[in-house]
Amino acid sequence: MVHILARITVRPDAAEAAAKLLQTLAAASRKESGCIKYELYQQSDFPHVFQTVEQWQDKNAADAHLKTAHVGAAITAAGPLFTAVPEIQTYQQLD
Repeated sequence: MVHILARITVRPDAAEAAAKLLQTLAAASRKESGCIKYELYQQSDFPHVFQTVEQWQDKNAADAHLKTAHVGAAITAAGPLFTAVPEIQTYQQLD
């Protein structure tokens, strides 16, 4: 199993638009083969900062996710909203 954490920071004035876009992305991602869990969080004190917590069956499923049309569309739409490149980290569970 592969665990992915992605931190996404957008312009403060774009928080509402980004939330809608990311919610759409999360819903589509949950339907993918190999997706075990895809959660989306919005930081309480800084609503322009988002975090995904993802679990994928394996590396192939996680890699395939990045190649889907809905991920491509989300990146294209969100690009102008970003203040930084999303921080994406992959983890393996130890216990």
